[in-house]
Amino acid sequence: MKVLIAVKTYPTISEKYTELACTAGFREDGSWIRLYPIPFRLLDEEQQYKKYQWVEVDIARNKGDQRPESHRVLKTSGIKLLDEVGTERQWADRRKLVLGNQKIYTNLKEIIDQAHDNKISLAVFRPSAVLEFVAEAAEPEWPRDKITGILNGLKQGHLFEDQNLDDFRIMPKLPYKFSYRFKDDAGVESKLMIEDWEIGQLYWNCEKLYGKNQAVQKVRQKYMDDFVKTKDLYLFLGTTYEWHVRKARNPFVIIGTFHPPHMTQESLF
Repeated sequence: MKVLIAVKTYPTISEKYTELACTAGFREDGSWIRLYPIPFRLLDEEQQYKKYQWVEVDIARNKGDQRPESHRVLKTSGIKLLDEVGTERQWADRRKLVLGNQKIYTNLKEIIDQAHDNKISLAVFRPSAVLEFVAEAAEPEWPRDKITGILNGLKQGHLFEDQNLDDFRIMPKLPYKFSYRFKDDAGVESKLMIEDWEIGQLYWNCEKLYGKNQAVQKVRQKYMDDFVKTKDLYLFLGTTYEWHVRKARNPFVIIGTFHPPHMTQESLF
């Protein structure tokens, strides 16, 4: 199966699977697919895919996950990296692949109802208005019992085939929870957490460059002043497994952003 990678979430940790990142993207026909679990940072360099890169993978339905798009990679060492899709001509190629064959939702109730019926768990959503970027303090460390479980698992042997454990360090936990507060086309206001890899990396880069006191403000400038005010912002939404199964009132989180530049008159010709 060829998959265009569009989403990598910030890693979480699990006693069973060590450190995982949810990956999602599009098949060649434009339909969504979720690949989980994948221990991304344990993959060899030749298997570590980038966002907006085509990959070739052997997959099967994930029998432990009833969400319709969920699949598992049969052998991570068999991941083959293909062409990357660039940002030339105002993201023209990315726009075509991401938006051209995909329904763009604007009503949150519509996708929640479909998730409750287990018809979808991934969607491209365009908010009518983004009201605020929210940063809230969170627990700065992973739970000790999970760290202990991971260490015990590593002592017992590799949890995935072909793991590269040389110099591996668990990804630090983000000390903030980041969210967008927005309205849909019915004027309904919502607040959803942003859980993509990029926002985590942006925070750590800003903390290193500017210190803890300014890091959050720099992230806010990127996600509000840049993405909202100067770009065409779309949100990649995905349900969490737990809240999808429970049919929570809103099982979705923001698993990525798609933010091409505003279209200009010249780009139409």
